[in-house]
Amino acid sequence: MLFYLIILVVTAVDQITKVWIRSILKVGESMPFYKDIISFTHYQNSGAAGSSLQGSARYLGILAVVIIAVILYYRKKGSFEGFFKECGAAFFVGGAIGNGIERLLFGKVTDFIVFRSGHGVMNLADLAINLGVVFFVLDLFLSYRHKLLPKEKKFQ
Repeated sequence: MLFYLIILVVTAVDQITKVWIRSILKVGESMPFYKDIISFTHYQNSGAAGSSLQGSARYLGILAVVIIAVILYYRKKGSFEGFFKECGAAFFVGGAIGNGIERLLFGKVTDFIVFRSGHGVMNLADLAINLGVVFFVLDLFLSYRHKLLPKEKKFQ
């Protein structure tokens, strides 16, 4: 149940924030959000992360559908058991759905979160996908650590 709740919340919040940004900012317009660390600037990205593969949004949308289907298939087979894998898969799928909706409907994705460091522009779906990857890596680390511990020191 948590799996589907995360997907629903991530997708809904992502879509709401994108509609909000499109309604208050013209493309290229900015507004401060958190001190000098984060600002919101409205961008339309027809490619992938880092503005690579420009003009490929529809193909990337189809790829997102395939990836979502593969994750759901393997989840049904029991490949994503455990809290971190389950949450990682849910955040990843929620983010992929959020960006996939825009890619398939509009041929581009609304990006708006800009960090002062100047390293890229993203949206909440991108953050969710990254969080999903963090959960997967954390699960790998904990699984590996668990295998290395002597039997008497393993956590139950």
